[in-house]
Amino acid sequence: MDTIFALASAPGKAGVAVIRVSGPSAWRAAEQLAGALPKPREAVLRRLKDRAGQVLDEALILLFSKGASFTGEAVAEFHVHGSVAIQRAVLRELEEMDGLRMAEAGEFTRRALENDRLDLTQVEALADLIESETESQRVQALRVFAGALGERVEDWRRDLVHAASLLEVTIDFADEEVPVDVSGEVREFLERVIAGLDREIRGMDGAERIRTGFEVAIVGAPNVGKSSLLNALAGRDAAITSEIAGTTRDVIEVRMEIAGLPVTLLDTAGLRETQDPVEKIGIARARDRAMTSDLRVILSDERGMPDFDVLEGDIVLRSKADLAGEAEGISAKTGQGLDALISQIGERLSEKVQAAGLATRERHRVAFLEGRIALEDAMTLLARGPDSYDLAAEEIRAAIRALELLIGRIDVENLLDEIFSSFCIGK
Repeated sequence: MDTIFALASAPGKAGVAVIRVSGPSAWRAAEQLAGALPKPREAVLRRLKDRAGQVLDEALILLFSKGASFTGEAVAEFHVHGSVAIQRAVLRELEEMDGLRMAEAGEFTRRALENDRLDLTQVEALADLIESETESQRVQALRVFAGALGERVEDWRRDLVHAASLLEVTIDFADEEVPVDVSGEVREFLERVIAGLDREIRGMDGAERIRTGFEVAIVGAPNVGKSSLLNALAGRDAAITSEIAGTTRDVIEVRMEIAGLPVTLLDTAGLRETQDPVEKIGIARARDRAMTSDLRVILSDERGMPDFDVLEGDIVLRSKADLAGEAEGISAKTGQGLDALISQIGERLSEKVQAAGLATRERHRVAFLEGRIALEDAMTLLARGPDSYDLAAEEIRAAIRALELLIGRIDVENLLDEIFSSFCIGK
């Protein structure tokens, strides 16, 4: 297997840059650059030199033994000064060594998967952890990266293997003196796994929203103050405000964090009857986007409510409270009610993620549903008696395969290129 190397820290100038080398020749490469090597996991200061003996930099060297590193291979890390010139010089020197090549995107993590250091759900969680922008995203990704989903799936798999083995013993020794009626014990195993799958399926919407973010649409008639409210919440002029009705014709998005959750605020076109064909398109888009959003903030004024169906959980507010002289309501100009609105949005969205599970991706949902269908079929066959035990055992094995696919034990090569395409070179 090739030995790979790459810059593992962010590209560009920095205080320190980390260059990682992984594979059978990693320690040899470190020795060529730094001379005498330290013990594994013991950081030492060394001068890095090129083939001509010229000093490249003074750096910390850190080694990890095979089986005790992130990738599961022998690894060497060079913690060099973060000059772009130093980074290039060290990488160029590594590139000239026999048996070494630049890593591809996600290749370090791919080797961790191949060497059973991570399962596939942990690989996905690592990608989510790197991309996390809010506290809720960080916490959720870290739970899965720590192995929580893989452990849960492994528990289900053990129960199903035990259930299938009970049926298969009964089938194989049908003419011998072994307990024939194992249906009660098998049913308990299946019911426990089905209940667990149901909990994860129910919690997927909340978990997926934490990963991808919520959408909150600001809805109202023209000039009701939607764009001003968006700007006030965002803390910047994200949308153009004007006294001219119909200024906002397309959906304007601002991403922010509310109550630790990723939220995209949507400023939509004012809802009214119009003959302007372009404005009509904007209003149609506004209605469609608002209806598919997770929450709507509906603004009214002295003209009353806009022509829009209020759904359960929507927040309805009187806008421009400063002009109306009202204690209740909201004002983007004075800030009245803004903190209360942010708290209200946070509370409504937090309610949606209270039952969030660990699974976050559509392929997780598909695996859970396929496994559940197979187990329901197994329960039906189990009720028919010993003559159908062989068919029930096959359905249980189908559920086991679905779970093994989920954690990457079988038949996942077609998924890996897509998953690792989101990784950077040094990860």
